[in-house]
Amino acid sequence: MDSTIRRALRRGAVATACAAVALLTAGGPVDAATEPPAPVKARVKVEIPGPEHGHDAGSGYARVPAAGREKAAPRLSEAERQADGDVTKMIDNGSTADRLDVVVIGDGYTAAELDRFHADARQKWSEVAAVEPYTTYQNLFNVWTVDAVSHDSGVSGDPTPATVRDTALGSYFWCENIERLLCIDQPKVDAYVAKAPAADLVIVLANSAKYGGAGYNEASATLGYEGISTASAGNAKSGQVAIHETGHSLGKLADEYFYPGLPDYEKYTGPEPAESNTSTLTAGPMAEQRTKWYRWLGEESPDGGKVGAYEGGGYYVTGLYRPTDNSIMRVLGKPFNLPGVESMIAGFSRHARLVTPITPTDRTLRLRHTAKAAVPRLTGADGRQLVVRWYLDGRELKRFEGRTEVRVAELWLLDLRTHKLSVTAEDRTPSVRDPRIARALRSTAEWSVRL
Repeated sequence: MDSTIRRALRRGAVATACAAVALLTAGGPVDAATEPPAPVKARVKVEIPGPEHGHDAGSGYARVPAAGREKAAPRLSEAERQADGDVTKMIDNGSTADRLDVVVIGDGYTAAELDRFHADARQKWSEVAAVEPYTTYQNLFNVWTVDAVSHDSGVSGDPTPATVRDTALGSYFWCENIERLLCIDQPKVDAYVAKAPAADLVIVLANSAKYGGAGYNEASATLGYEGISTASAGNAKSGQVAIHETGHSLGKLADEYFYPGLPDYEKYTGPEPAESNTSTLTAGPMAEQRTKWYRWLGEESPDGGKVGAYEGGGYYVTGLYRPTDNSIMRVLGKPFNLPGVESMIAGFSRHARLVTPITPTDRTLRLRHTAKAAVPRLTGADGRQLVVRWYLDGRELKRFEGRTEVRVAELWLLDLRTHKLSVTAEDRTPSVRDPRIARALRSTAEWSVRL
């Protein structure tokens, strides 16, 4: 592990700088008109990616300036300003209200390089979509690009710490003296995120082939997104960094790596962690108490081996256990383990609904009308699809199962009363065993109908 990172972990990440103390002039009173010291610059917690050629997916956390490095506003020509801020729906799977909306913003792309940014955005998203459970549920996502025009091509810190470039989002390597830590100016990123119709997850792509990234995994109180992942557009392994970070932001998963030989991280002695994929319990007590990932114990996991209780996780060598030996929450390039897949699906369900009414639901439908709904297709290798069922006044109409539209005339209404017609889509995935999560994998749309 880098010595810089060791020092950061020992002191509980990078401490916030102290405010300057005003100096008194010799023997004189304090001048009331003297300006107060400048406020402490706000810092945010970000995850550090693991070394490019190392084993761990991450290297713990650091506290970095939210606004990045101090720098002037980008110098843009009138033509560059005209191109700046354009929003494109790169992948359209439906209404923002019913889909998980990902916003991709590039940094270090000049106006002449925007076509390459769009190509880079498509490539990075294809890397994400190639990993389960994203592969199966990719039709639950909309992906937006927002054009951020930079004066200079490339980003600061590439190739050396002395390299400074004028870019829209102020991205820079060597953040907190860690070469691979790719930080941003978060207020500037937020200004571009706000241009998109909705944002549940944000990815910032740096115009660079240098390995690096960062995970800003705190949810935005104002814009609603779950987190920001930064990555180098031209580095293949950086895409894995972004996927790992979504494990934190969407899946609310803990890191499963640990630090042998680092003081204060040899043994965990705290309470049971809140995250679903670390525990103080070994497999036996976990099964007895029916908690954490007990439903998956003994099952073969996509990342290799069986689900159990492997010691080491949450940065601690002993005292904490993880579900499998080498999921993506520990090692880049590996898949999510079974409990991790379940947690990711739970994260998807917080933002995406399985039924979108196409026919308006705010008016009564008559015999000439048709109730129509959109239901996303699943794209997993097993070919499984959502179960779609229709109900009239709560009674299932089995003859309509699997359909996405029903004519009111097909309901055989025999009276003049107003009835309730509803359609429900349910995901009966074997990747979810927790009943609380399973209940969230069901959506309904409802209409009033009558003769």
